[in-house]
Amino acid sequence: MKTKIGFIGLGNLGTPIAKNLIAAGYHLQVYNRTLSKADELDQASITKCQSPAEAADGVDFLLSVLSNDAVLTDTVSGEEGILKTFPKNAIHISMSTVAPDTADALAELHQQSGSRYLASPVFGRPEAAAAKMLWVCVSGNPEIKEAAKPILESISQGVVDFGEGISNSNVVKLSGNFMIQASMEMMAEAYTMAEKFGVDRTKVAEFFGNTLFNAPIFKNYGKVIAEHKYQPVGFTTELGYKDASLVFKLSQQSKTPMPFAGVIHNRMLTAMAKGRTDSDWAEAFGRGVSDDAGI
Repeated sequence: MKTKIGFIGLGNLGTPIAKNLIAAGYHLQVYNRTLSKADELDQASITKCQSPAEAADGVDFLLSVLSNDAVLTDTVSGEEGILKTFPKNAIHISMSTVAPDTADALAELHQQSGSRYLASPVFGRPEAAAAKMLWVCVSGNPEIKEAAKPILESISQGVVDFGEGISNSNVVKLSGNFMIQASMEMMAEAYTMAEKFGVDRTKVAEFFGNTLFNAPIFKNYGKVIAEHKYQPVGFTTELGYKDASLVFKLSQQSKTPMPFAGVIHNRMLTAMAKGRTDSDWAEAFGRGVSDDAGI
């Protein structure tokens, strides 16, 4: 019999993760606010649920891929939240990008109910998730991490441990997203400057992506920004703005001067103000800098 696990969140990232779990032999008790999204999954390998509580009932593990702190918190502790039915000692693997204090608070709620919480945010766009090329960051109790490891390894290219601090991996995730956004701003500015001098911006991106900056962020996002090809949307501006806001908050909490955090926050806010909420976050930088430059 296939091992049952709960699964909540069938967005752009959650759907390919769910498909890989099914391919690895798991049976999913699935909940999503738009339940029709579960139609994309192998129906013989899922049980559709009407609430988070139903998805959590009778499983040893539940994996959630949710958009923000408020949604995750309500999914855990709301009227139909998972804590209503989650068994004792069951482990909630949370892959959401949220504030460290949210992770700490949710871990406490789980402990009070007799269950356990593992912060395990991921790096990678939907196409990376589909190819099992995500990087998973984990932090918290060593026994919880060890128990969850087979599940996490079945959907990723690697699981990296950031210690026993419950929310350490959330800090790492926000740090990484800040670096990605800063890189996109830098590339957009450089390629736009080159374009204004009559240099082919796509050749500039290709050169740097294959030489001085030979790394996935510069090769992949560099191509997207240089060519202004922002479809399909992998990660929305709205989610990027949420992350930029969280980074700005953490810089204030920790009294860490981060001038670029302000630049990035304003870039994302401008895109939101212009109605580009559902556009890819790369467009906020690529199109935003081009707009500023009058091209």
